[in-house]
Amino acid sequence: MKIVAPISRVEEAEPMIRAGADELYCGIVPADWTERFRSAGVNRRAFGNFSRYEDLAEVIRIAADAGGTVSLVMNAQHYAEAQMEALGDLAERFARLGGHALIVGDIGLLARLARQGLPLRLHASSLLACRNSETAGLLGELGASRVVFPRDLTLAEIAGIAGANPGQEFEAFILNDGCVFEEGNCHTIHLPGRLGGPICLDRYVIDYGRADGRAPGPDELAALAVNDAAYEEWLWYRFSCGFAVTEAGYPFGPCGLCALPALAAGGVGAVKIAGREGAVERKLKSVEMVRATLDRLERPIAELTDFARALRHRPDLCGTGYMCYYRDAMPGGGDCIQAGKAPRI
Repeated sequence: MKIVAPISRVEEAEPMIRAGADELYCGIVPADWTERFRSAGVNRRAFGNFSRYEDLAEVIRIAADAGGTVSLVMNAQHYAEAQMEALGDLAERFARLGGHALIVGDIGLLARLARQGLPLRLHASSLLACRNSETAGLLGELGASRVVFPRDLTLAEIAGIAGANPGQEFEAFILNDGCVFEEGNCHTIHLPGRLGGPICLDRYVIDYGRADGRAPGPDELAALAVNDAAYEEWLWYRFSCGFAVTEAGYPFGPCGLCALPALAAGGVGAVKIAGREGAVERKLKSVEMVRATLDRLERPIAELTDFARALRHRPDLCGTGYMCYYRDAMPGGGDCIQAGKAPRI
C-alpha cells in the first residue's frame, strides 16, 4: 500500500520520502497563470502552492532520485474555457518535466486531459465524489487510472466499489483534514483567518424561532443548546482537535490508521495524508505515523489497532469516534461512541 503525502516546498520532498512517502502531491500557481487570469484558481487551495516551474522540476528530480513520484493537483471549483486550455498546456509542461500523475477534480477536465494522450496517469480527485461502483466505472471510462474516495464512506462501501471495479486503482484518506461537508458539493474556499476562516467553521450567531411564530420555551432552548454544544465538539475534532500535536509531534484529528487492514483487504492501494499547506513537521510526523502502522499490516488486527491507538497516548480521544474517518473500524463497529466525553487537549 502506497503512502501519498503533501508538499508545498522543495526542501520537503526528500525528507518526506525518507520518512516513508511513496508519492508526493503538490499544486502550482505560476506567474503566467496569475498574470493571465488574475486568479490563483489552478487548484482548490489558495495557499501551499509552488509558484515557479523551476521548483516543480526540482521536486520531480528529487523524488525520482529517491524512488518516489510527484502528482500535480488540478481541482479548483470552476474553470472557464480559457483556463481549461491553460491547464492542458500546464499538463504538457508537467509531463515534459517528468511528472507522474494529475489529480483532477472536474469531470470535463478529466475527459479532456485523457484525450490529450499525455504520458501521465490521471487520478480522479475526491472532489468528484465517487460514492458508488457505477461512478467509479464511469471515471475509469473517462480516463482515470485511480479514483480517490471521498471522506466518510464506510469500509463496506469502499470494498463494494473496489470489488465491482477490479481493473481500477483506489485511494482513501488516512490522516488529517476532516471536511465538515461533502467537499465534492462545496463551492466555497477556505478564507484566511482574518476574514473568518473556512465557512464550515460556522462562526455565526444563531437566533432560534418556532415555525408557529411563538418564542421557543426554556426546555426547547435547553435542548437546542445541548445540540449546539455537541455540534461544536464535533467541529473541533474535524478541525484536527485545534491542530494540536503530541509531545512527539504526532497530529491529532481525523484518522483512519485502525482501518488500514480493512482498507488493504477491500482493494485500496494507496492512502492519502491531507494538508498541503501544513507545517513540514506536521506532515513528516503524519508520514511517520502511517508508515509505522503500515509496517505492522501483517500482524494481528488487534495488535495493529492497539499500536495505532497508542501512538498519541490519548485513547480517550480515539474513544469518542469523532476522529475516525472509518468508524466501522472501531471496536463494536463504532456503536459505542462516547461523544462529548473526552476533555479537550
